[in-house]
Amino acid sequence: MYSFELKKADSVAKAAALLAESGGKPLAGGQSLVAAMKMRLAQPGTLVDLSGIAELRGIRREGDNVVIGAMTRHAEVAASKDVQGAIPALAALAEGIGDRQVRNMGTLGGALANNDPAACYPAAVLGLGATVHTNKRKIAADDFFKGMYETALADGELITAVSFPVPKKAAYMKFVQPASRFALVGVFVAQTAGGVRVAVTGAAASVFRAKLLEDALAKSFTADAAKAVRMSAAGLNNDLHGSPEYRAHLISVMAARAVTAAG
Repeated sequence: MYSFELKKADSVAKAAALLAESGGKPLAGGQSLVAAMKMRLAQPGTLVDLSGIAELRGIRREGDNVVIGAMTRHAEVAASKDVQGAIPALAALAEGIGDRQVRNMGTLGGALANNDPAACYPAAVLGLGATVHTNKRKIAADDFFKGMYETALADGELITAVSFPVPKKAAYMKFVQPASRFALVGVFVAQTAGGVRVAVTGAAASVFRAKLLEDALAKSFTADAAKAVRMSAAGLNNDLHGSPEYRAHLISVMAARAVTAAG
């Protein structure tokens, strides 16, 4: 690890000021950023620690939404009675992230800001049509994810919370890459007030909505309808873990399992 300066913030305003002043990076749970720094994939000269900002933590119900603070740990989401009662699919997703260390250190905001192509949380945010709140604005899920490790966040912009609409039904299923515990393919399926939404992670450079599956499930919300969809392999990842064609097949399989789990 190389030398860097660590600054602590006790408010969102202070964190934003420190980031603007230093040109550094925010440090949430550190499960992605610290690993990248060790490999020299990221080399910020300054880190602004967000762990002391109380306003960024917590889970609450607001009408038809569950609002989760950006610094809320995965383990806290998984254990939350509010989340388990309103969106059990989200609690189950959080419980399946990484290992125990990652779940007790990693945060919702950090995972979304990093936007790893195989991360689980982006699928929930996009699949539920959530809204990402920052210190400057609100960003709809459909506008937030831009590409591999790329989001709509501007320099120095901080995620403060995420509002998840409570769906009629929802479930998440992933085909796990055993070494990393990331999703080789993960599919989040939700019946929402605005219709069926299907979000796919792990299969491409960034999370995306599967419109073919959405159309099929809008007509018949059944596992058979999902299995019958033949996803295109165009643009899907090709690596030692699986070909684009294999991933395309897995999308329909995971979607069918998610529909079954959603009941």
